[in-house]
Amino acid sequence: MKISDVRIRLVNKEDNKLKAVASITIEDCFVVHDIKIVEGADGVFIAMPSRKTNDGDYKDIAHPLNTETRELIKYAILTAYNDELKK
Repeated sequence: MKISDVRIRLVNKEDNKLKAVASITIEDCFVVHDIKIVEGADGVFIAMPSRKTNDGDYKDIAHPLNTETRELIKYAILTAYNDELKK
């Protein structure tokens, strides 16, 4: 799998754990929007797009099925995020 494009939209609100929102393009043919970059206790992490269920929980709409794919997506997004912060 090749991630052919990563786009980052920074969120510039003080006291907000949400730092940015990312979109990725996979092999120039499939796009996933609204991947959140969140500040946690151990640094930033990604949260896949989700929706709120009727019982108040959140359920991912799209997500990787294995660790290797999750790490590939995480690395691509956080690299692009750090590059965007340097601008």
